Amino acid sequence: MNPELPRAWGPPPGRARLRRRPEDFQVTELPAFEPEGEGEHAFLYLEKRELNTLDLVQRIARLSGVPRRDLGYSGLKDRNAVTRQWFSARLAGREEPDWTALEASGDVKVLRVARHRRKLRRGTHRGNRFRVVLRELEGDPGALRDRLAQVARCGAPNYFGEQRFGRGGATLAQAMRWADSGRGSGRSGRVSRERRGFYLSALRAHLFNRMLAARVEAGVWNALRAGDVCMLAGSRSFFVFDGADETVATRLDAGDLHPGLPLWGSDEDRTSAALPPALPAGSEQLGTFLQDAGVALSWRPTRLLPDDFSWQFCDDDSLQLEFILGAGSYATALLSELVWYGSGAAGVDRKGGVNSGAGGEQG
Repeated sequence: MNPELPRAWGPPPGRARLRRRPEDFQVTELPAFEPEGEGEHAFLYLEKRELNTLDLVQRIARLSGVPRRDLGYSGLKDRNAVTRQWFSARLAGREEPDWTALEASGDVKVLRVARHRRKLRRGTHRGNRFRVVLRELEGDPGALRDRLAQVARCGAPNYFGEQRFGRGGATLAQAMRWADSGRGSGRSGRVSRERRGFYLSALRAHLFNRMLAARVEAGVWNALRAGDVCMLAGSRSFFVFDGADETVATRLDAGDLHPGLPLWGSDEDRTSAALPPALPAGSEQLGTFLQDAGVALSWRPTRLLPDDFSWQFCDDDSLQLEFILGAGSYATALLSELVWYGSGAAGVDRKGGVNSGAGGEQG
C-alpha cells in the first residue's frame, strides 16, 4: 500500500518481506454460485502461478478460438502469486478444446471444467480466501499479537491497493494525463475501450483513497455521522443515516453495516438518494471529468473486516496468515496495518516505506 496513506491504528509494529516466492501469496476465489452443468458457456476453474489474469484470458482465447468479448472472469488476480479462479468461454457450437493444453507451459493447472448458461461477469464472486506468509519478520511479538487481534476485531480502512494504479503508479499517471487532455474541451484522447476502463477505474480509486485517507486522519473512517451512507455488509445496498436510528450503532459494531464513500461518477437519473461528500481540495476538475465520462456514481465501504482470520508465528521468523475478504477488497490494505513490508528480493525499506511491487488482489 502507498506509504503516504495514513494507517488507522498507528505505525505498524513490525517489518517483514512479502512474496519471497509466489507460494507465499495464495488467493482462492470464492464463487457466488455453482455452474448449472449445462449451457453453451464452458466454465474453467484454473490455478495459475506467476501469471496475470488477462494473460491467461489470452491463452484461453487462442486455444478455443473464442473472441475476447465472449470470455469472462469475475476478478483480476495478481501475477506474483498462486491463485485459483473461474473463467468462462462461450463455445456456441464450437468444438470444445482439450483444456489440459493450457497446462503445457507449467504455470497453469486445470482444476475443474463445467458448463453454465450465462457468461461469467466481473464482480460476481463473493470474496477471496488468502493464505499469506510474511518472512524475515521483525518486531515485538506482543505488539504484533495485539495488532493482529485489533485488526481481526475492528478491521482496516478499505483502501484500493497500489496494484490498482499499475507498476510504480504508471497506470494512474497515464490516466491523469489522459484526463488532462480532455479537461476544458469535454473530450479526451482516443484509447481502446479496455484501456479506457482501466484509466477510469484508476482515477476513481485514486479519489476514493484520498477521501478515505481524510476520514482516517479525522478518526471517523469506521464511524457514522448524520448524512453518511450506510452500506449493508456483503451487498451494494445502502441507505442514508439520519442520525436518529439508535440501532445503527449496534449494527455497525457487529459488522452488519459499514460507512460508505463514493466511487465518483454521474448520477443524472438521481438513482442515489445520498449526496456525495465534497471532493478533496484540488480534485474538483477530476470529479467533473469523471461525471462527463459517463461512469455511474456508486458506493464502496470505508472499512474491511477479515473473516475466518487466523495466524501462526513460525520458528523460521515468518508469520502465516489466513483470512477471507469480500470481493473488491485488497489484502495489502490489511497487511499494511500489521507490518511495513517489502516485496521479493527488494526487501523492506528500513525508513518505514513500502517498496513498489508488493501487491494484493484486484477483485
